[in-house]
Amino acid sequence: MPKNLASALIVEAGELLEHFQWLTEEQSRNLPADKKQAVAYEMADVLLYFVQMVTALEVDLIETAHAKVGIKGQKYPVDQAR
Repeated sequence: MPKNLASALIVEAGELLEHFQWLTEEQSRNLPADKKQAVAYEMADVLLYFVQMVTALEVDLIETAHAKVGIKGQKYPVDQAR
């Protein structure tokens, strides 16, 4: 099931990206209302598959995110990143 959820998540992320294909940065920041709603629905699809995957794998995502920030902080110290 996690494999299928990961595949579905990528498909939905691709559908999200399609809305921005060929747009300039400015255009992507100023979507018309109907386009913005379509993008929001695609974002919701991505979120829903992502949440299902988190649940299926029993991942504590908040704990994992905190750990990942710590790992990144060690790998890329702030004083050396600037």
